[in-house]
Amino acid sequence: MRLAELSTRSGVSTATIKYYLREGLLPPGHRVTATQAEYDEEHLRRLRLVRALIQVGRVPIASAREVLTALEDDSLDHNSRLGTAVWALPHGPGPAEDDTHTDAARRTVDALLERLDWENAQAYGAHSPAYGMLVTAVATLARLGYPCAVDDLAPYARAGRQLAVSDLDLIERYESSEEQLQAAVALTVLYEPVLLALRRIAQAEESNDRFGQGTSGEGTSA
Repeated sequence: MRLAELSTRSGVSTATIKYYLREGLLPPGHRVTATQAEYDEEHLRRLRLVRALIQVGRVPIASAREVLTALEDDSLDHNSRLGTAVWALPHGPGPAEDDTHTDAARRTVDALLERLDWENAQAYGAHSPAYGMLVTAVATLARLGYPCAVDDLAPYARAGRQLAVSDLDLIERYESSEEQLQAAVALTVLYEPVLLALRRIAQAEESNDRFGQGTSGEGTSA
């Protein structure tokens, strides 16, 4: 396909595609003349992955380039490629080492992972941006005096594990590894507001069941 068709099928403007080509995020097309090139389905799949990283995941160009380089590393298995793509997504702030609550929060998170027997999470530990984000959240909860012991966090962790099953089930609907990588990035980002919305709706339902009069309406949400 020519550049115009690649743009139409991908939903990415020709100017943006040319920018991705210049930045090395998209491999060059197959040259047919001095000024024209053709692109194939591989280019289309890669372009969708780039768009998932940059436009959906808001990954910086430099980071996206590093991710794409890692994804082309034949020494990495599919699990490592998926992890690389998701780790590249922006995360919340990491732990503040000058915060007196950080060390205690880290111990709490480590104890939680040990109780759950999440060996992979324990192995990566501080290398994981999600781990750092969790430590920061627990430190904030402790600083403000809200419950954040292992017993308090464990139900959320178990619910998260079940959500991960649903996530991977969705990702496995796609056949190729490139499509799965694209889906891992896009669905991680796009489903987070879905999860937040559903949690708040569920809170309203539970609040009404516990404290309401058994009827729905304004003022019954948590």
